[in-house]
Amino acid sequence: MSGILCFLAWSLLAQNKVLFDSATADYNQGNYNAAVEKYQKILESGMHSAELYYNLGNSYYKLNQIAPSIYYYEKGLLLAPNDPEIKNNLAFARNMTLDDIEPLPKTTLSRITAQLTGLMTFDQWAYLAVGCMILFVLLYIAYYFLRYASHKRLAFVLSMVCLVFSLATVMISYIQYERYEADQPAIIFAGEAAVKSEPNTRSQDAFKLHEGTKVKVLETLNDWKKIELADGSTGWIPQKDLKMLKDF
Repeated sequence: MSGILCFLAWSLLAQNKVLFDSATADYNQGNYNAAVEKYQKILESGMHSAELYYNLGNSYYKLNQIAPSIYYYEKGLLLAPNDPEIKNNLAFARNMTLDDIEPLPKTTLSRITAQLTGLMTFDQWAYLAVGCMILFVLLYIAYYFLRYASHKRLAFVLSMVCLVFSLATVMISYIQYERYEADQPAIIFAGEAAVKSEPNTRSQDAFKLHEGTKVKVLETLNDWKKIELADGSTGWIPQKDLKMLKDF
């Protein structure tokens, strides 16, 4: 049975590779609709990657469909947060949006913390923590078996450094994970969406948003989402007017 499953998985990967190459060829020839259709078929098969989302974003950008292009660039960044090409193309796509939202200023400490923790994803920090802990154990064992006092001191000091670094990276991984779970971003897909002060159509308009704007979803009530903008403004919007980014 396991052999059959492995064969099926390999076959699916091979088919998607052929489809991906065909979609890329369509993109290079300017057949952007055909490229989108093929990339979407790969997504429907359950396969996804930062490269796939990046190519989808590029295809939609060429079609002047701003919301989908930003949506897929943002999904690519969730998988590859430091990819310079995705960041660069996302910046171009954002320049085509209508809403100009000034983010709230951050303190120096919060900026430094964000830059440090953002160097890697939470699972990458966790892997680094495990690696440091393994080094700690090996160096601590070496401390007992080395003959010379200078070597023993060096092994002990290095083992303590690895231990401290392992604990620090565990803490950073936890902070990153908590932030990831708390952050529920979405992209506005409606051409123009009226954000309400309360979750019903009878309530007063708080403000309006346009396609491509990124928001943070705070809570859900029936078919409404409470959102927050980068400038701290909040309101309620129909669920159909946006798409969640973490719907992998």
